[in-house]
Amino acid sequence: MSTILDRTAPRDLAREFSARLSLTPKTTLAGQLDGAWWPYSRDLGTELPPLAAALDEAWGRITRVTVNPTRWPVIPHTVRVAGHTVHVGWFTEQHPDKLILLSGTVGRWDLLVIPPETEPTAAARLMAAAAVPGSVLTAGTLLANEAVIGRDIRNARSREDTWETEGGACMSPFGHLIGRRALPVPGNTWR
Repeated sequence: MSTILDRTAPRDLAREFSARLSLTPKTTLAGQLDGAWWPYSRDLGTELPPLAAALDEAWGRITRVTVNPTRWPVIPHTVRVAGHTVHVGWFTEQHPDKLILLSGTVGRWDLLVIPPETEPTAAARLMAAAAVPGSVLTAGTLLANEAVIGRDIRNARSREDTWETEGGACMSPFGHLIGRRALPVPGNTWR
């Protein structure tokens, strides 16, 4: 049996599906982020057009985008979006998981960039957290918090799996397995 790897799959996904966005509602409360974006891949040239097209209608024409090159293997200088050109720049001082969008007429927006490989439940939590009006949480803080939450959820699942598959062994009050030798045998004798 042979396997064929299609290296164009992320491109096709980005064209087929719309941008996955969660935006902060319009409010007078200014926060660190204006929402979150969950791209399908790390191909910025393919991912930016659907994002900018989705935001052009809501926020005005996007003219510039900046990223940190740490997370994007190739950064194009320009990207064509719905009949206009978006200029792309990069700054190492910018947080690696933040995208800055600029509009010549409306202003600036900062979006958390959720890594494409993120599980859907974690991405949903991040998208909701990044869209809270007036939030002081930065991109780095949100991702660090999610790493802790994700680790806690995985640990809880592991403990539940242990409970379901441990085969009758007892757990100490501290969550550690107690070997069967520590259990009393009939007749109140210990082994």
